[in-house]
Amino acid sequence: MDIQNFRKAVFAIAIPVALQSMLQSSFSMIDQVMVGQLGKKAIAGVEIAGKPAFIYAFIVNAICTIAGIMISQYIGQKDHLSEEKAITVNGLVTIVFGFLFTAISLGFTRPFLHLFTKDEQVIREGMKYLRIIGYSYIPLGLTSLLAVPIRTHGKSSWPLYVSILSAIINTSLNYVLIFGHFGMPQLGITGAAIASVISQLVSMILLTFLFLKLYGAFHPSLALGKKRTKQYIKMLAPVVLSEFLWTLGQSMNTFVYGHMGTSELAGMSLTGPVQGMLIGALSGLSQAAGILIGQSLGEKHYEEAYHHSKTLMRYGFIGSAVLAVALLIFRTPYVGIYQVDHHVQSIGSSLLLVFAFLMPIKVENMILGGGIIRSGGLTHYIMFIDTFGTWGVGVPLALLSGLVFHLPIVSVYLILSQEEVVRLIISIIIFRSKKWMHTIN
Repeated sequence: MDIQNFRKAVFAIAIPVALQSMLQSSFSMIDQVMVGQLGKKAIAGVEIAGKPAFIYAFIVNAICTIAGIMISQYIGQKDHLSEEKAITVNGLVTIVFGFLFTAISLGFTRPFLHLFTKDEQVIREGMKYLRIIGYSYIPLGLTSLLAVPIRTHGKSSWPLYVSILSAIINTSLNYVLIFGHFGMPQLGITGAAIASVISQLVSMILLTFLFLKLYGAFHPSLALGKKRTKQYIKMLAPVVLSEFLWTLGQSMNTFVYGHMGTSELAGMSLTGPVQGMLIGALSGLSQAAGILIGQSLGEKHYEEAYHHSKTLMRYGFIGSAVLAVALLIFRTPYVGIYQVDHHVQSIGSSLLLVFAFLMPIKVENMILGGGIIRSGGLTHYIMFIDTFGTWGVGVPLALLSGLVFHLPIVSVYLILSQEEVVRLIISIIIFRSKKWMHTIN
């Protein structure tokens, strides 16, 4: 594939994915502003109650990554039967994890929340949210998984349209149920959770319909065979483990923020939606890497895969630099829209300043680790990068700076984020070695 056709293929995948991710993050921002009207206790409660969904979403992302690798390479090999098996097996794994996280959220609600804060009011608010949002996990997982084969077959706009409708439903229901408009009861945080569950169910139903429309007669099968089953486990286990350990590390960071104070936790939570929106704006490049580089590896066009990978990294750096400048300009007006005290707003603004300077590094890590290096299926490289970065660097620095030396939260965030620098150095070394380039048999 020449560079012009490659560029067209990248944008055909990246733009709809980016729009979908930005749309979801922007509506999450609106949702958080609505919850923010209920005060910083409500914001902090939703922040910690959202942790199981946060961890599950990243595990699902790992499963979707493996599904994308398999489907992309099987498309390159023109093996439709194996493609259907890959979708079936990954769908089953997604459901199993969904049941597990739902059980944890519904059966251990208070003990889980108590891990992050001792503030009883924050725990009470979080319990209202977690006991309902747990029902959204399986629809969330299946929605994410079904989008993978649809995008891989060049229909990236379909999940985008579903996401638009789902986001509109979620935000509308939030407005009605949180504040009690149009004759509905005023449910507060409970209303926000109900809205999320309903919107996820709608997304799952619509994407199931579109998936069946694309595939026609789909033949589900778990019969990978002994050799491919071992290969699948060898690919999946490192990615799921690394994603789980990474999200557990992020939860440890939240543990540190929560024990620094409710204002610190609330200030950090203000930054989540805008961070998600800006990273999401370039997440399509990671998706494009996984699909297009995977297809090149499936066809055994290794030099082409390496050259196109460098092009994607260049696009990511330029895009992240532009967005970082925009964030520096608009960070203060953004935190000003929340109905919280000036101290919380000041914390949020300062954290976004740090994030702006770290953004190019985070984006390069996303493209390299989340797309390029994974596309060959040798996922043990990713497990090493993520696990060492999080538990060898990030978490120890967070615990030391936050709970031992009691530094301000902005300093803690800057210090623990040095794990991103370590990740990038290791990723570049692995990328340049070319050992990640591998074709699934």
